[in-house]
Amino acid sequence: MSKEKVQIFDTTLRDGEQVPGCKLNTQQKLVIAKRLDDLGVDVIEAGFPISSPGDFNSVVEISKIVKNATVCGLTRSVKKDIEVAAEALKYAVKPRIHTGIGTSDSHIKYKFKSTREEIIERAVAAVKYAKTFVEDVEFYAEDAGRTDNEFLARVCEAVVKAGATVLNIPDTTGYCLPEEYGAKMKYLKENVKGIDNAILSCHCHNDLGLATANSIAGVVGGARQIECTINGVGERAGNTSLEEVVMVLRQHPYLNLDTNINSQLLYSTSKMVSESMGMPVQPNKAIVGANAFAHSSGIHQDGVIKNRETYEIIDPADVGVTESAIVLTARSGRAALAYRAKKVGYELTKLQLDEVYREFLTFADRKKEVLDEDIHQIIEISKIDIKAIA
Repeated sequence: MSKEKVQIFDTTLRDGEQVPGCKLNTQQKLVIAKRLDDLGVDVIEAGFPISSPGDFNSVVEISKIVKNATVCGLTRSVKKDIEVAAEALKYAVKPRIHTGIGTSDSHIKYKFKSTREEIIERAVAAVKYAKTFVEDVEFYAEDAGRTDNEFLARVCEAVVKAGATVLNIPDTTGYCLPEEYGAKMKYLKENVKGIDNAILSCHCHNDLGLATANSIAGVVGGARQIECTINGVGERAGNTSLEEVVMVLRQHPYLNLDTNINSQLLYSTSKMVSESMGMPVQPNKAIVGANAFAHSSGIHQDGVIKNRETYEIIDPADVGVTESAIVLTARSGRAALAYRAKKVGYELTKLQLDEVYREFLTFADRKKEVLDEDIHQIIEISKIDIKAIA
């Protein structure tokens, strides 16, 4: 069965850059945008043009250099926002205006001091106005995760009729459970007249650590675009992690869903964004963390040395990592020590390994990690006949 394509909408340069202290200058954004285009993302959300002259200029310059991806600019459902975004996108080969408004009762009552009917009118007006500038208009229903499904369907139907090509259903606060978010997408698929004329899109935040799970549930429920960022950077606890959703879909082929992402560029792209933003990647981060393919438990190490697939479901090379790391600690076993010793030039017999291992444990109890240079010292301390070691 042929796989259906899930579009990857990358918002590292817009939502991701909202993280305090992670502001990027235009040149840094251009370098990242070029890499995102090479990576194979379908849409690059380049910025929020009306928010500042710097953001406007970045969207203009990114529009000039991106060859393959759609370039998107964010707006509120405000005429001036839409006009400024259209101007910023005028050089884009494939421009998209991303406009919308809050739809939850909380947003309608407290943020807009409005009514449901007025919100629908404003949403339709924004989409219609954006369509006078570009053909590709994405509508976001902010706080859709906490929006009543029946009302959300009414909003979606109205904006699709007005010309929206993509419907962004954000779990803005990261509140939804996966089954709830997936069911919301399924409900919209089944209850919005004209839904086949638009693509449903997932935009999930990670406040409860469920952004990736919710996005996968969303595409299972019928969405065909995921909005995400490199390393999961973004507002508060962050956005859906691009590298995670790409590899989840790739590791579960029975879903019959895949992306155009060149996964071998994931690790280097992660490092590029981390260094540009000054935002370290946590070591245990899935896919791109320093420990994602590192093993220190003796039981795990023995299994990986015998066959990588015993404890790794992803080949490190598939995401651009050279090889798995066998980390020597006091929890490591003989197999790991023999493996690392061989890497630095020592072919140990079983008796030699037993002798070296005793010294290794004493050494390892004093250090968090035993390095290659330490192995030479441990073997020297062990007083093994060096000539017997190749």
